[in-house]
Amino acid sequence: MSEPDKFEDDLLYAITRTGEGFRAEQGGLVAGGYQRGRRRWRRRSTAALVGGAAALALVGTGAVYLVGHPAKDAGTVAASPARTFTAGSGTPVATPTTAQPSAPNVVTGDEVLATLRALLPKGETTQGKGRGTDDEQTKGTFAAADVVFDDGRGKSLIQIGIQKHRPGQGQSNSCPADLKLAQLDSCTGTTLPDGSRLQLLQGYEYPDKRATTKEWHALLTGPDGREISLSEWNAAAEKGAPDSRPEPPLTLDQLKSIVTDKSWDRVVASVGFDGVDVTALDPGLSLEEREATLTRLLPPGVTVTGRSGSPLAATFQLAQGQTTGSVVLRVENRAKSADEQAYKDALTLPDGNKVLTRGGPDGADKMPLTVNALHPNGIAVTAAQGPSGKPLLTEEQLRAIALSPAWKAGK
Repeated sequence: MSEPDKFEDDLLYAITRTGEGFRAEQGGLVAGGYQRGRRRWRRRSTAALVGGAAALALVGTGAVYLVGHPAKDAGTVAASPARTFTAGSGTPVATPTTAQPSAPNVVTGDEVLATLRALLPKGETTQGKGRGTDDEQTKGTFAAADVVFDDGRGKSLIQIGIQKHRPGQGQSNSCPADLKLAQLDSCTGTTLPDGSRLQLLQGYEYPDKRATTKEWHALLTGPDGREISLSEWNAAAEKGAPDSRPEPPLTLDQLKSIVTDKSWDRVVASVGFDGVDVTALDPGLSLEEREATLTRLLPPGVTVTGRSGSPLAATFQLAQGQTTGSVVLRVENRAKSADEQAYKDALTLPDGNKVLTRGGPDGADKMPLTVNALHPNGIAVTAAQGPSGKPLLTEEQLRAIALSPAWKAGK
């Protein structure tokens, strides 16, 4: 997916997720695919734990990384008491007795932490914390652990996070074309025999190098949807902690060995898919069918000149004389969903339709003018002013489009 297409997909998701809040992250969107990609799994964590907000970079995924580094966030995770653990030289060792095996479909934070510790080379680990799939905040869609590791040459924070995405919803892990522009010392991308994609990079805590703290990173994405992200620093904590050693302790080969280890298979199996299940929401309407319906609902003089989008949401280019604009249209089938919470603040009309209007020039949430309608037949329609051109549709016209009885599920 190209960067312009990715931007459109991000925007479509962000402005049409009813009832989930909105945060403008335009800076992260336009800064480039690399900077957005390598931090996406952490930004997801922030968004989900403040209430499921749909930030521009989420693109339908909402899993969380909030284990936090040992020096901070002490109250966010129910961590086991800090203890010292010495691992072998790259080979798995016995799980600590404090991490008892859980039920087959659940992995506890202690188990995730024990797995990470067992895969580290010889050294001392302290201040360990883990988050498992039994965590109520993430609802089984995320697992993570972090430790402070010391191989005798200085302490290092090491963090791992594990998510699972549906097809087409994972992040790209390709390397940037210009390493200097991306402020990286190295980056490699490799396709493994099983079809997994591995990215290994050496960079810095702050891409502008305002501090000398280095961050080395491994990202594994697999055909089964897994995304295993492992980071290490040459400091005992993120963001402002003094450097404790010249470089992070693990080599790139060691990072690769950890993220590709089969020990994570059970964790991956336990993690639920995050994001929106597009298949369940598909109303059975093709882009052509949605365009035909939209065309009939547009006011006189406004025509459709182009379209682009996904199975659920699309941007339609509009024209009125010499003036051009666009409208974002999202049509979902919620007949099989119990998601009424999204419309809890909506106005219920006499015909049973529920309508919710947000955004606009004076909107506090700084989102485009957006009308969401939930029809009694379970079809949810969102009509919003699009990202290109001038606004050609008024609030009343968007409302008429969203509330029209013409929207029905396809075959």
